[in-house]
Amino acid sequence: MSTYFRTGHRIEKRPLKKPTWESVNASVKIVGEDIPLLQHSTNRNMIALNSYSTPKEGVNAEVVYVKNLKKLKELDVKGKIVFAETSPHRIFNQAIVKSGALGLITYSNPKYLQPQKNTTSIQFRTIPLNKEVKSWAIAMSYKAKEELKAALLKGKVFLDVHIETNIYPSEELTIVADIKGDKYPKERLVFSAHIQEPGANDNATGVGVALEMATLTAELIKNNIFVPNRTLTFLWGDEIISTNRYVKEDTIRAKNIKWGISLDMVGEDTNKTGGTFLIEKMPDPSAIWTRGNDKHTEWGGQKMKLEEMTPHYLNDFLIDKFKEQGKRTNWVVNTNPFEGGSDHVPFLKRNIPSVLFWHFTDQFYHTDNDRIDKVSQKTLKNVEVSSLASAYTLLNANDTTAKSILLNIEKVAISRLQEEKKQSEIALKKGDSLSTQLSIISAWKDWYINSTKTTLDIVKDSTNHQEYIKETSKKIDSLSSKITEELKLIKKN
Repeated sequence: MSTYFRTGHRIEKRPLKKPTWESVNASVKIVGEDIPLLQHSTNRNMIALNSYSTPKEGVNAEVVYVKNLKKLKELDVKGKIVFAETSPHRIFNQAIVKSGALGLITYSNPKYLQPQKNTTSIQFRTIPLNKEVKSWAIAMSYKAKEELKAALLKGKVFLDVHIETNIYPSEELTIVADIKGDKYPKERLVFSAHIQEPGANDNATGVGVALEMATLTAELIKNNIFVPNRTLTFLWGDEIISTNRYVKEDTIRAKNIKWGISLDMVGEDTNKTGGTFLIEKMPDPSAIWTRGNDKHTEWGGQKMKLEEMTPHYLNDFLIDKFKEQGKRTNWVVNTNPFEGGSDHVPFLKRNIPSVLFWHFTDQFYHTDNDRIDKVSQKTLKNVEVSSLASAYTLLNANDTTAKSILLNIEKVAISRLQEEKKQSEIALKKGDSLSTQLSIISAWKDWYINSTKTTLDIVKDSTNHQEYIKETSKKIDSLSSKITEELKLIKKN
């Protein structure tokens, strides 16, 4: 890390509870065929995590194709290789531990990976680490799966399997870099990026953008171009685990974390990967009533409850900043309702405002085809510029900034309520209940009115700002009441 950091950086080391696992080499051949069905040099994800090595001479065994998983326990698979179209983790205990199979070969690529198009992709898979049986599993591409099924139609199939892995005690590493604020050093913004996933987009892009932002910020500070009033922290570690530890282990520090931002899959060439750049919002009513332009990704989200909502200005502040960059560079910026699953979750669980920057759907997500050719330099730049512009604004936010954010809240609240009115009118015409529609309008009104109050966390003289909050809240409440009456009238007629 750069020597320019005002208080430097630290590398935290902790023993891992479970052993480290590394894939070294592997090949799978159909006995009698010259060309391997799979080989590690072209499919790095073919060995399921926690697999042990085969003997040096490999394993030569018959394949048993299990079409009906419910009948697995009735089959004689001892000393054989079980082939199934499911996750290897799902059948490991029955096939390996209870029934004595030598190993597994499975296929379970989801549809969003477009496997019939990306025929060589393998999404990484995991099996339990079992020191007693020391078994293994192979994950297949669509192409390999089809070839094996075709071979089985001709009769018995034997596979020659060679696997080499390393399993050993190791340690977990976390890097924390702080750029200390001048005026309010205890208050901070934290960018987090996880380092353990093996793909270029997931998550070398997040790690790289964070490193570039840290380096550039250090340069700007060194040259007296930028002086942060609040502390800027960069965190690189194990996804969710490191972030969760950071917000839990020091309760005093956690109280002063004002914003958390997760950088996950942020550099995609969307012409190749599909999907779009997304800001995953803090929980707002779109995570309860997902309609109109609000859409969940194929990652998926569970319907939330009103008490799980987290009103805050951060959502619309960041959306506004990123949309500005999008207009300047013809870059598509979209949002999705809260879904979870990344480094923003530990912040939210500690009532710290946090969002996720990412891309989805990605047809190479978690596969061995997530490589540097799927990364866009333009996207990386757009994310970095937008992220830094947002961060610098928040780090040096004052009463003027808070008032500007309030004006934006007013604008987006009005737009949202008008859009929800349209959606409610459509719903009423379809026969949906009026009470549900009024609940939706009320929820958005409350969310935005409560969001206005959160702007107090960046003002130091709240007297005038309290009045601004009242004015904004009154306008939002007034529009909500008007829409409520109009919807009642529509239902009545």
